[in-house]
Parts: sequence; structure tokens; C-alpha cells
Amino acid sequence: MRLYICEKPSQAKDISNVIGVIKRDNGFIETKDGLVTWCFGHLLEDSMPDEYLADDVPVSPKTGKKLWRIQDLPILPSHWKKIVRAPAAAQYKVIKGLLSSATEVVIATDADREGEMIAREILDMVKYKGPIKRLWLSALDDASVRKALAGLLPGEKTALLYDAALARSRADWLVGMNLTRAFTLHGRGRGVDGVLSVGRVQTPTLALVVARDREIENFKPSPFYEVFAHIAVQSGTFRAKWKAPEDALDEHGRLVNQALAHEVKARTEGEVGSITRFTTKRVKEGAPLPFDLSTLQRECSAKWGYGAQQVLDIAQALYETHKATSYPRTDCPYLPESQLAEAGQVLAALSKADASLAELVKQADKTRKSGAWNDAKITAHHAIIPTAGVPNLSVMSAEERNVYDLVRKRYLAQFFPEAEFDKTEVDATIGADIFSATGRIQKVAGWKVVVAVADTEDESSEGEDDGKQSLPAMTQSETAKAASLEVASKMTKPPAYFTEGTLIQAMKNIGRSVTDPKLKAVLRETSGIGTEATRASILETLFEREFIEKKGKKNIISTAKGRQLIDALPDSVKSPVMTALWEQALEEIGEGKRTLDSFVGDQSKFVTKVVEGIRRQVVERASAERVPAEIGTCPHCAENKAKRVFVKSQNKHAWICDACNKWSDDQGGKPVMPAPRTQQGGKGKAGSSGNKKPARKK
Repeated sequence: MRLYICEKPSQAKDISNVIGVIKRDNGFIETKDGLVTWCFGHLLEDSMPDEYLADDVPVSPKTGKKLWRIQDLPILPSHWKKIVRAPAAAQYKVIKGLLSSATEVVIATDADREGEMIAREILDMVKYKGPIKRLWLSALDDASVRKALAGLLPGEKTALLYDAALARSRADWLVGMNLTRAFTLHGRGRGVDGVLSVGRVQTPTLALVVARDREIENFKPSPFYEVFAHIAVQSGTFRAKWKAPEDALDEHGRLVNQALAHEVKARTEGEVGSITRFTTKRVKEGAPLPFDLSTLQRECSAKWGYGAQQVLDIAQALYETHKATSYPRTDCPYLPESQLAEAGQVLAALSKADASLAELVKQADKTRKSGAWNDAKITAHHAIIPTAGVPNLSVMSAEERNVYDLVRKRYLAQFFPEAEFDKTEVDATIGADIFSATGRIQKVAGWKVVVAVADTEDESSEGEDDGKQSLPAMTQSETAKAASLEVASKMTKPPAYFTEGTLIQAMKNIGRSVTDPKLKAVLRETSGIGTEATRASILETLFEREFIEKKGKKNIISTAKGRQLIDALPDSVKSPVMTALWEQALEEIGEGKRTLDSFVGDQSKFVTKVVEGIRRQVVERASAERVPAEIGTCPHCAENKAKRVFVKSQNKHAWICDACNKWSDDQGGKPVMPAPRTQQGGKGKAGSSGNKKPARKK
């Protein structure tokens, strides 16, 4: 019996429909070519550190878990253990039963490292030893599925991708579990409550926010000047900017000499010159590509202030609940060329679902092939687009309709011609001074009748002419007069705070902060740090750990706790360079040029080195500050091992427990639970007292 293992139910349904469904059963589908079953992403997960710690490590009576102690670090598993995720237990049991009678397995998960791991870790868990083939799919339309089914790959062709995925997973575990515990224990010794989580992706992301905040705080505005002339020609007047000589500009290309600016005004105002350059060229602009997830998150952040996780949740609902859009967790803005044949069905569905689009759909050229249709640029998933189903917009929330509208119009825009405008550049020379202007006039609206792109939220260059003015008709060598001049006094501006949208984009483009050209190229090829599926959850973790918080409706800033963590971490942990080096190594593992064990061994050495440095600091601080006056019962773990000490950095007494290493407040010479801290703005903030944090508004 042939068994297909898919990554998710929707994938199993699409593949089964092409093969030919006989009947549907509980957890699998019977088809004309065997059974098709599915996972829900990863059904297995790595065991927690408690599984690797010695039996004599004390257990907290409060949590039932082994206590975090610096002497137990680093935790370096010699034999890695997997467990079944609790929500996936029933489906895992189904797959295990099917594998017991399978004579051949076809891995039909996503065509990438993680997809390979999702299936093969189950095969390893149940000790499956039979033959394996690989269905390699980049799209789930019927034509793509049929083509892939006709060319199944031998299993060994993609087996090394599993090693690469295991290497990534184990290295993330080693860094996350060990360094989170080490720095949390280190923080407790300095009176910092809560978990100081460290991760290969979340830590460089936090470092981005901290660096941006400090750049804003340390920014010193400086004046610069721009000289504008209102140039009169025969048919009208236009505004032009003085082209300052290079030796008058600072390193950023700004004029800082105020006296020179006023000197130009004095010598040219009212003087006559001529038009020395007048050029016009037709510029064509193609429609913006359909959305990948991060671009959709950024657009929604700019337009409505939606959070990254909120957009992902909405996109997931549009995909799963409403069947209105394709798979959302994609990093690809392109579409497979085979799907162009389905365009007529998709556009018809848009018109049926919303009559207000009928006229635009009628104008669309269904045969037009924009730059979005490109097989060479397809990754594991294609861009987010509307489906050929007719959704019921009335049952969507306002937020869902907003996001759906963005997705459908980006798709619809692909079937409209390029936008065209005439770009004109003018130089007016008055004596020895040149004044320049640009203008643009839209000639063909093209795709712009369908969609407008949201502001990118990036800071524009200070003082640049926007190039959107309408210029009067003129000719080369025509007389031009500087009718009036103005000196604009301006101040440089700090960079903008991150929003969730721009932070997601910065994670994708983090290679820009790396100077090594090879590592920069790796980060560019791998779309930075994190994935489309994980970046939103990384931000949520940073919010939940109280490393970052919202300032106003959109802006994200780092907290004191977040800054303390970044300041305590070595550059090797908080720099994106680690991700680039890992990606290089994982690529080599996937190509058979490096082994899984050698890579994991290197990460074990790295973690050991960092932990040893933290351990030395913890021991040194303990010997310097822990001068016990008396012993008390710890309110956290109930052990009679709390010592009263004087904490120099806080100029007060406190208690530290040798059993659980947690701090307690001092009240009348006795240890008590720490009082909850308060957050700016009067909102409660959970301290170590165990109070539950309120849910963050999205």
C-alpha cells in the first residue's frame, strides 16, 4: 500500500482530488493510488531540558519541574529525544497505524527543509524502513500536482534536507534553552525578574529595536539650508532647487553654509538667464507584485496599524475559514506560470462575490502575463492570491474584508497595462547658478485604476524635490527669470521608530547591517532572519517577555529589561552574523559537504563557551554580595535556604534562595514574594508574584 504524507489537510485534499478520491476516512483519504494522510505542521517536538537533567536535580514544588541552576549548564544531549505534541496525538496515532501496513511512502510535504523534516521525523519515530519517494511541489494547482506526480523523485534525492533541518532545529535548541537559562539566572542575580529569553532570531531582532531607539535618543538635529527659485518662463512659473557645488555640501549632501544660501538669493533674485536643459521621457511602471506575507503585514501596518500577528491570523482565516485566499505563510511574491490558465475563473469569482468589482474585472485582460508569473522565482509556496471560490463577504469581519481587498486588488492589477507617465527634467541657468526641477504627468493610468500602494513608512531624504509638480511648457534656450527666491531653513530628522510592519521588513533586510559581503549575500538569499511563518510569533514573544512595548498606536520601543539583556549579551549572540553562518553550514549539509554531527558539535562548543563566561560572573557576584545575616524560608519553593543579603546595586536588603535561585523582597527581616511592578501609564505589569499578564491588544 502506497501512503502519501502531506503537511496539512488542505494539501492532502488538493493532491487527493488530482489522484482521484474513492472515499474519505478519519485522518486519511483513500484514493486510486493509495492512501493520503496529513500532519498539522510538526507533529513532534524536541523534549524539554528536564528530560536530559540528572535525577538528583531538585524539583520545584510549585511547578513540578526541575529547578534552573547554573551548575547544570550547558545541557548538551548525546541522544536527542522527540515527543508527540499533545494536540497532534490523535493524528500521529492514525499515521503510525497506516505506516505499519505501508509498502511505500511518498513524502508530499512542502518542498523545503522543514517540509522534509515534518515527514521524516515521523518515519524515524516509528522506525519505518521501507522505500521512500518524494513529491516535489511548489504549487497546488491541478496542473502542477499532475506534473509532480508524474515525476516522483527517489527519496535519497532529498534526504540530506532532513539532516539540514535537524541541524537547524538542534542548534536552535542548544542556543535557546541554554542561553535563556544562563542569562535568566544571571539576571536574577542582578534583581531582574522574569525569563530573559535568548534566541537566534529574536535576539538580533531585539537588538535592532534597541539600536534604533538609542540612535533616536542620541540624535542631535543640525540645521541645513535649501535655496528655491520661482522661475518664470513665457507660459508660466515653476519651482526649482539650487544645485550647490560639491565643496559646499557636507558628507550627507546637505548645504550647511547659511551665508552662502543667502548670497545665492541676493545675486540671482530678479536676474534673467535661460533654460539650459529640458528633457521629457515616457516612463512605464508595472503593477506591484502580489503579496508575500511580510509585505502584506507591512502594508496593513502602514494603512491601518494592524499588528504582524493580527495580519497573519486574518490571512489564515481568509485561507482556512473563508476559502477566499491561498496559503498565507509564504515568502514568495511570484506565481507559477501554469496558474495563468486559471485567471479567468479567479476573476469571475471576484466579480460574483462583489458587484462593485464587475467593471474592473470586465476591463481586465485575462491573457496578460505580468512579471508576477515566473516559475524560476517560485519557492515552497507562491504569492497570496484570491481563490477561484466565491467567498461570502458579508460574514467577514471589517478587518478581514480590508485584508482581502488588498489581496484581490493586487492580483487583479496584474491584468492591467503598465502605468505610464512623462518625466520631465529642467535646468534653468541664472548667471553661474543652476536651478533644477522635475515634473511628472500621468499619461496612462494602467493598473493604478485598481490599486494604490500604501506609504512605505521609510523616511524620505530631507529636502528632496518630490518631482510631482506640473511644469509649464517651455523650450531649450528659452529665456528664464528668477522671479523670486526663498531660503528654506531645515533641521535634520532622526530615523523613525519601528512599527511592526517596518520591523518585519528590517528582519527580512537585516543583511544590510552586515559588512562582510559573503555573509551579506547569504542573508539576502535567505530573506534575512526568521521566516514568513515565524516572524510574527517572534515579535509576540518579545512583547510577552516585556522586551519591547508599544508607544502610541504603531511605534515599537525597547524596554529597560530589553536593553539590559542586549547590553549583557556578547556580539556573537545578538548579531545576525550567526544566522548567516548557520545558513552557509545548513546549505553545505544539504549538499553533502558537511555533516549534521559536526555542525551540532560546533554549536555545542559555542554554547559551552558562552555559558562558562556567565557562570564565572554568577559565582563572582555570589561571593561578593551574598553575606547572609540569617536563613529564611523561600516563598517561591518553600525550601529553608533563602539568605538575607544586601544588594549594593539597589541599596537595599533582599533574599536569594540557594535552592531555586529566585529573589524575594525583605519585609521585617523575613522573605516575602516580590511586589508586582507597575508599568508606565498606570497599567498593571506582572512581576515575579505570578500574576497573569493581560493579553496584548492587537
